[in-house]
Amino acid sequence: MVSRMLRHLFMPSWLMWKYFPPAMLAEIETAIRESEIRHHGEIRFAVETSLPLSAIWRGVKGRQAALEAFGNLRVWDTENNSGVLIYLLLADHDIEIVADRGIAARVDQTEWDNIAKLMERHYRAGDFRTGTFEGMRRVTELLARHFPPGPDNPDELSNKPVLLRR
Repeated sequence: MVSRMLRHLFMPSWLMWKYFPPAMLAEIETAIRESEIRHHGEIRFAVETSLPLSAIWRGVKGRQAALEAFGNLRVWDTENNSGVLIYLLLADHDIEIVADRGIAARVDQTEWDNIAKLMERHYRAGDFRTGTFEGMRRVTELLARHFPPGPDNPDELSNKPVLLRR
Protein backbone atom coordinates (compact mmCIF):
# COMPACT_ATOMS: atom_id res chain seq x y z
CA MET A 1 0.00 0.00 0.00
CA VAL A 2 2.88 2.38 0.74
CA SER A 3 4.25 2.20 -2.81
CA ARG A 4 0.77 2.85 -4.23
CA MET A 5 0.32 5.83 -1.89
CA LEU A 6 3.65 7.26 -3.01
CA ARG A 7 2.77 6.75 -6.69
CA HIS A 8 -0.48 8.67 -6.24
CA LEU A 9 1.08 11.33 -4.03
CA PHE A 10 3.88 12.11 -6.49
CA MET A 11 1.87 11.80 -9.71
CA PRO A 12 1.67 15.39 -10.93
CA SER A 13 -1.60 16.44 -12.55
CA TRP A 14 0.26 18.07 -15.45
CA LEU A 15 1.44 14.61 -16.52
CA MET A 16 -2.05 14.07 -17.89
CA TRP A 17 -1.25 16.63 -20.58
CA LYS A 18 1.95 14.82 -21.53
CA TYR A 19 0.08 11.62 -22.35
CA PHE A 20 -3.12 13.30 -23.57
CA PRO A 21 -2.23 16.65 -25.18
CA PRO A 22 -5.06 18.80 -26.56
CA ALA A 23 -4.60 17.52 -30.12
CA MET A 24 -4.97 13.91 -28.98
CA LEU A 25 -8.03 14.78 -26.90
CA ALA A 26 -9.58 16.29 -30.02
CA GLU A 27 -8.77 13.08 -31.93
CA ILE A 28 -10.39 11.00 -29.18
CA GLU A 29 -13.51 13.17 -29.37
CA THR A 30 -13.66 12.66 -33.14
CA ALA A 31 -13.10 8.90 -32.76
CA ILE A 32 -15.98 8.69 -30.28
CA ARG A 33 -18.28 10.66 -32.58
CA GLU A 34 -17.39 8.43 -35.55
CA SER A 35 -17.71 5.28 -33.43
CA GLU A 36 -21.21 6.15 -32.26
CA ILE A 37 -22.46 6.26 -35.85
CA ARG A 38 -21.80 2.50 -36.04
CA HIS A 39 -23.79 1.49 -32.94
CA HIS A 40 -26.43 2.59 -30.46
CA GLY A 41 -24.00 2.91 -27.55
CA GLU A 42 -22.73 6.11 -25.98
CA ILE A 43 -19.01 6.24 -25.10
CA ARG A 44 -17.34 8.48 -22.53
CA PHE A 45 -13.55 8.57 -22.07
CA ALA A 46 -12.19 9.79 -18.74
CA VAL A 47 -8.66 10.16 -17.40
CA GLU A 48 -7.77 10.67 -13.76
CA THR A 49 -4.18 11.34 -12.77
CA SER A 50 -4.35 10.00 -9.23
CA LEU A 51 -6.63 9.43 -6.29
CA PRO A 52 -6.50 11.35 -3.01
CA LEU A 53 -4.45 9.66 -0.30
CA SER A 54 -7.60 9.25 1.78
CA ALA A 55 -9.08 7.11 -1.02
CA ILE A 56 -5.91 5.02 -1.25
CA TRP A 57 -5.95 4.57 2.53
CA ARG A 58 -9.55 3.32 2.32
CA GLY A 59 -8.45 0.83 -0.34
CA VAL A 60 -10.27 2.43 -3.28
CA LYS A 61 -9.19 0.69 -6.47
CA GLY A 62 -9.58 1.75 -10.07
CA ARG A 63 -12.88 -0.11 -10.49
CA GLN A 64 -14.49 1.79 -7.60
CA ALA A 65 -13.19 5.10 -8.94
CA ALA A 66 -14.52 4.22 -12.41
CA LEU A 67 -17.96 3.40 -11.00
CA GLU A 68 -17.98 6.74 -9.18
CA ALA A 69 -16.98 8.54 -12.39
CA PHE A 70 -19.67 6.59 -14.29
CA GLY A 71 -22.28 8.07 -11.96
CA ASN A 72 -20.81 11.56 -11.74
CA LEU A 73 -20.51 11.84 -15.53
CA ARG A 74 -24.08 10.51 -15.88
CA VAL A 75 -23.00 7.81 -18.32
CA TRP A 76 -26.09 5.91 -17.16
CA ASP A 77 -28.34 8.72 -18.40
CA THR A 78 -29.27 7.32 -21.83
CA GLU A 79 -32.68 6.19 -23.05
CA ASN A 80 -31.62 2.58 -23.60
CA ASN A 81 -29.05 2.34 -20.77
CA SER A 82 -26.40 2.18 -23.46
CA GLY A 83 -23.52 4.12 -21.93
CA VAL A 84 -19.94 2.86 -21.75
CA LEU A 85 -17.18 4.54 -19.76
CA ILE A 86 -13.52 3.99 -20.61
CA TYR A 87 -11.70 5.12 -17.47
CA LEU A 88 -7.93 5.48 -17.03
CA LEU A 89 -6.28 5.92 -13.65
CA LEU A 90 -2.80 7.11 -14.65
CA ALA A 91 -1.03 6.51 -11.33
CA ASP A 92 -1.93 2.80 -11.49
CA HIS A 93 -1.93 2.44 -15.30
CA ASP A 94 -5.35 0.95 -14.68
CA ILE A 95 -8.05 0.88 -17.33
CA GLU A 96 -11.62 0.11 -16.37
CA ILE A 97 -14.48 -0.20 -18.81
CA VAL A 98 -17.92 0.15 -17.25
CA ALA A 99 -21.01 -0.63 -19.32
CA ASP A 100 -24.53 0.38 -18.36
CA ARG A 101 -27.07 -2.38 -17.75
CA GLY A 102 -28.56 -2.29 -21.26
CA ILE A 103 -25.20 -3.19 -22.75
CA ALA A 104 -24.05 -5.39 -19.84
CA ALA A 105 -27.07 -7.62 -20.55
CA ARG A 106 -25.61 -8.37 -23.99
CA VAL A 107 -21.84 -8.11 -23.50
CA ASP A 108 -20.04 -10.06 -20.78
CA GLN A 109 -17.66 -8.08 -18.56
CA THR A 110 -14.77 -10.37 -19.57
CA GLU A 111 -14.93 -8.89 -23.08
CA TRP A 112 -14.52 -5.38 -21.67
CA ASP A 113 -11.74 -6.60 -19.37
CA ASN A 114 -9.84 -8.05 -22.35
CA ILE A 115 -9.97 -4.68 -24.10
CA ALA A 116 -8.81 -2.95 -20.91
CA LYS A 117 -5.85 -5.36 -20.59
CA LEU A 118 -4.85 -4.64 -24.19
CA MET A 119 -4.94 -0.91 -23.51
CA GLU A 120 -2.97 -1.35 -20.27
CA ARG A 121 -0.20 -3.22 -22.10
CA HIS A 122 0.22 -0.34 -24.53
CA TYR A 123 0.07 2.26 -21.77
CA ARG A 124 2.67 0.45 -19.65
CA ALA A 125 4.93 0.51 -22.71
CA GLY A 126 4.38 4.28 -22.95
CA ASP A 127 2.29 4.07 -26.14
CA PHE A 128 -0.83 5.95 -25.11
CA ARG A 129 -1.88 6.70 -28.69
CA THR A 130 -1.98 3.07 -29.82
CA GLY A 131 -3.53 1.92 -26.55
CA THR A 132 -6.28 4.49 -26.74
CA PHE A 133 -7.23 4.08 -30.37
CA GLU A 134 -6.88 0.30 -30.47
CA GLY A 135 -9.09 0.14 -27.38
CA MET A 136 -11.62 2.47 -28.98
CA ARG A 137 -11.63 0.34 -32.14
CA ARG A 138 -12.34 -2.81 -30.13
CA VAL A 139 -15.07 -1.11 -28.07
CA THR A 140 -16.65 0.07 -31.32
CA GLU A 141 -16.58 -3.46 -32.77
CA LEU A 142 -18.24 -4.92 -29.67
CA LEU A 143 -20.93 -2.28 -29.58
CA ALA A 144 -21.60 -2.54 -33.32
CA ARG A 145 -22.00 -6.31 -33.00
CA HIS A 146 -24.23 -6.30 -29.92
CA PHE A 147 -25.94 -2.90 -30.08
CA PRO A 148 -26.38 -1.92 -33.75
CA PRO A 149 -27.80 1.50 -34.57
CA GLY A 150 -31.47 1.88 -35.32
CA PRO A 151 -33.16 4.41 -37.59
CA ASP A 152 -33.05 6.90 -34.70
CA ASN A 153 -29.53 7.08 -33.25
CA PRO A 154 -29.23 10.28 -31.21
CA ASP A 155 -25.94 11.41 -29.69
CA GLU A 156 -27.08 11.52 -26.06
CA LEU A 157 -23.81 12.14 -24.20
CA SER A 158 -20.87 14.44 -24.81
CA ASN A 159 -18.09 12.94 -26.91
CA LYS A 160 -15.48 15.15 -25.31
CA PRO A 161 -12.92 13.30 -23.15
CA VAL A 162 -12.97 14.26 -19.48
CA LEU A 163 -9.88 14.99 -17.41
CA LEU A 164 -10.88 14.33 -13.81
CA ARG A 165 -9.34 16.07 -10.84
CA ARG A 166 -10.20 15.53 -7.20
